[in-house]
Amino acid sequence: MDKQEILKYLNDCRIFFLATAEGNTPHLRGLFLHKADETGISFTTAKFRDLYKQLKENPKVELIFWQDKSSIRVSGRVVELDENLDLKKEIVAARPFMNPWIEAAGYSPMAVFKVVDCIATTWSFDKTLAPKTYVPLS
Repeated sequence: MDKQEILKYLNDCRIFFLATAEGNTPHLRGLFLHKADETGISFTTAKFRDLYKQLKENPKVELIFWQDKSSIRVSGRVVELDENLDLKKEIVAARPFMNPWIEAAGYSPMAVFKVVDCIATTWSFDKTLAPKTYVPLS
């Protein structure tokens, strides 16, 4: 797959799993994708969550997107995006289930991150014996 095919795959998935580390302990959780493009992969979390603390302490992450009988792993590092209220509103508009949280707490607990310096590798059942190839995304 080339870069554009990979980005389409990621955006079609919409849900991914993100791996972080805290000390010697790995952590994995599922998240909703906001957007994947040539600038990186963006997502949101709450500033009071363990994930936020882990990302601030160690910005190196790995993501896995899975659909059907194939997956794409992406490694990179996260950067927290500036407090951009328009971006936060855009994300919430795409996820109506977040409205009660925003009504209760406002936008200030919300953090938006972007994974940059992304390198992707693909896997599928039909190509399980093929050597890995790495595709820079950003």
